[in-house]
Amino acid sequence: MKSLVLAEKPSVGKDLGRVLKCRPRGRGFMEGDKYVVTWALGHLVTLAEPEVYDAKFKRWNLEDLPMMPDKMKLKVIKQTSQQFRTVKSLLQRKDISEVIIATDAGREGELVARWIIMLGGWKKKPMKRLWISSQTDTAIKDGFANLKPAQNYDSLFHAAVGRAEADWLVGLNVTRALTCKFDARLNAGRVQTPTLALIVEREEVIRKFIPTKFWKLNVICTGFTASRQDSKGNDRIFDKVKADDLLAKLKGKNAIVTSVTRKSRSESAPLAYDLTELQRDANRRYGMSAKDTLRHTQILYERFKLVTYPRTDSRYITKDMIPTLKQRLQQVSKAGYSKQAQPLLQKEINPTTRFVNDAKVSDHHAIIPTEIPVHLNLLSNDEKKIYDLIVKRFITVLYPPYKFEQVIVLLEIEKETFRATGRIVKELGWRAVSSIMKDDDEEEVSSRSIPELVKGQIVNVNDLKLVASQTKPPSRYNEATLLTAMENPGKFIEDEELRDSIKGGLGTPATRAEIIEKIIRGYYVERIGKEMVPTAKAFELIRLVPETLKHPELTAEWEKRLGKIITGEENKQRFIADIKQSTIDLIKKIKSSELKFEITNLSKEKCPICGKPMMKFTNKLVCSDRKCGHETGTEKETGMRTGRKSKKDRHMDRQLISRYGKQKKSQGETLGDLFDL
Repeated sequence: MKSLVLAEKPSVGKDLGRVLKCRPRGRGFMEGDKYVVTWALGHLVTLAEPEVYDAKFKRWNLEDLPMMPDKMKLKVIKQTSQQFRTVKSLLQRKDISEVIIATDAGREGELVARWIIMLGGWKKKPMKRLWISSQTDTAIKDGFANLKPAQNYDSLFHAAVGRAEADWLVGLNVTRALTCKFDARLNAGRVQTPTLALIVEREEVIRKFIPTKFWKLNVICTGFTASRQDSKGNDRIFDKVKADDLLAKLKGKNAIVTSVTRKSRSESAPLAYDLTELQRDANRRYGMSAKDTLRHTQILYERFKLVTYPRTDSRYITKDMIPTLKQRLQQVSKAGYSKQAQPLLQKEINPTTRFVNDAKVSDHHAIIPTEIPVHLNLLSNDEKKIYDLIVKRFITVLYPPYKFEQVIVLLEIEKETFRATGRIVKELGWRAVSSIMKDDDEEEVSSRSIPELVKGQIVNVNDLKLVASQTKPPSRYNEATLLTAMENPGKFIEDEELRDSIKGGLGTPATRAEIIEKIIRGYYVERIGKEMVPTAKAFELIRLVPETLKHPELTAEWEKRLGKIITGEENKQRFIADIKQSTIDLIKKIKSSELKFEITNLSKEKCPICGKPMMKFTNKLVCSDRKCGHETGTEKETGMRTGRKSKKDRHMDRQLISRYGKQKKSQGETLGDLFDL
């Protein structure tokens, strides 16, 4: 008898098969003496479309909502149905005695495997779970030596099903209701909509912002500059007459040192990378999108095995990994990081709890290099950039703190106080490795020095200057700052218990990149330079959508209850029953709304297909008639999907040809487009 191993992707499956001494035996699987290894292609099975429950749902009618199936059904995804048939045939082989789930170790990975196994007709009970965070041969062998009973993860699967069914109920119902009620292509979801609301709200603040002029009075002395401060410590003067009077009053006067404060400071190294922090840094340093960062990191993990599992929300490692750190450092040292790694290799590696903390590692630990030999010549330029970030952060976190002496000098001129700050570096510590500063201001302060001064000393003033400036609105979100807001939306939640439950943020590290791409594909946001700029359509959606969906409390409440399902404190059926009721309430609100969808970005161009006005976006024109949806422009410029159309898209094209007599480029929707996965 043999064990059937089910991986999530072909690349992972083939690695497992190689380690388990399996050989390709047919399309979509490998086989050896003890194991048969096969794989999914991501999700092979998904929740069925509405029309599977009732033919009337093929048409979008407001009167038919809400859609409330008694029991959710599964269906095989057509595009990957051949691989599903392969897996199903293996599940039904008489010589297969057990299944080993080897999909990604997490909530969604559990869902991928269990749905395939359920629809594949696996009747025998024995199932085990492989749970690893690295694709190295050593990690795979250790994982198979320590397989867990699959039932240990039943509650994780129940939570995953609850999440998927809830997204189906809310996403599909609300999307259809908004689209039908307002006759516009509008979609909403419990992650996408509050994320979009953050961008729209920021834009509203920017548009309403009125700049105010202010002045700073700086005294320039030999070796340093100090700024005038009022009794509350503010250095801005908003009254120009007052600023001029102060300048005239103090001109030509010397300063006296009233205080010199020196404090020893210590700054620990930044934490290791989780996916979101890696995406932020890649965006800040290289302008790389969150989606591209994840893709390159996934390649480094799967194909080259140079880094550990990327879709993690932890920035720590566990104690049992400490013995592996030296070998990891040795490998990166050989790959061009010798100067940074050698000081660590010359002594015992004993990381602190800032890096090693079992309690802060859930499914997976931080992203760090593996002990696999590195061949940088095989990597693309972007893969090298991501690998460089991961290696430097890994080395950095093992270095001692950066130590310096902070110096604060207070001067007085005619009873007006001036303040100067600087620092004297004592030990570079981790800053000898990393050039990544927390922000530009810190970099400026760190390079500023103060000469030796003592209290009571008279200081010659070389010049006195008024520097004019004005208040600035908050910056628009870029991908780095948007990821931060999605990761930490708690500041927008008043309820303390809910705020604690959403520490994981809006979406997961693995899904945030796709959420950003989705709001771009839906013409809600445009990338202009590095900025994320909301469109007129985004403002309309946020104006029309029910208030509940605009704020992160919904996700907070879901995550709180899903977490309880995992721990056994909550019942999935009760959770779904409550979701159904809240969906009914949302649909009632949309149906009773007296608001109208207003198109404010119409151009003078007419649609070549149906003759309706075209809506103007930065690099795109889109027909204002949702039933037509013809678009012009380049896919590359707008971030739209490229590649061959699905059968559903081609079917919609034929319908439109029949209706209008000309072919259009379809915007056919899939379940994944309609709601947040």
